[in-house]
Amino acid sequence: MNQTIEHRVVEGKAKPRGRFPHIVRAGDFLFVSGTSSRRADNTFAGATADGFGTATVDIREQTRMVIENIRDILRTEAADLINVVEITAFLVNMNDFGGYNEVYAEYFDETGPTRTTVAVHQLPHPLLTIEIKAIAYAPRDGAVQ
Repeated sequence: MNQTIEHRVVEGKAKPRGRFPHIVRAGDFLFVSGTSSRRADNTFAGATADGFGTATVDIREQTRMVIENIRDILRTEAADLINVVEITAFLVNMNDFGGYNEVYAEYFDETGPTRTTVAVHQLPHPLLTIEIKAIAYAPRDGAVQ
C-alpha cells in the first residue's frame, strides 16, 4: 500500500513562527506541532501587558485556547479531540500545573490520551506559559477500533 505523508498549514490559525506545518498526516496518524494560545492576529488568549510592560497571564484561559486550537487543527483532517492518543505539554512554570490540570480535565479523562507534562525554561514569546503537541489516530475511512 502506498501511503503518503501530508503536511498542512491551517488557514485561519496563527502562522507558524518558523518553517513547519500545523499538522502532518502519516497514514492513520496525525501529528500536531506544538500549539500555543496565539490567535491568527498574533494576540494571545489569556495574556495581557499593561503600558509599563507588566504581564498578566491566566494559565486556565491559555490552556483552554491551546486545546481549542488543537481541536480546530484536527478538524481539518476530519478528526477531533477524541482521536488524540498522546499529549505532551510544556509549562514555563510548574506552579501553573494545577490550573492547567483543571482545564485539561474539562476535555480529557482516564479514557483519553497518554500525557507527559514537562517544565521548560521559556517558550517563543514571553506571554506564553504553555504549549502542547499532540498525536491522534484517525484512519481516513473513519473506522477507529
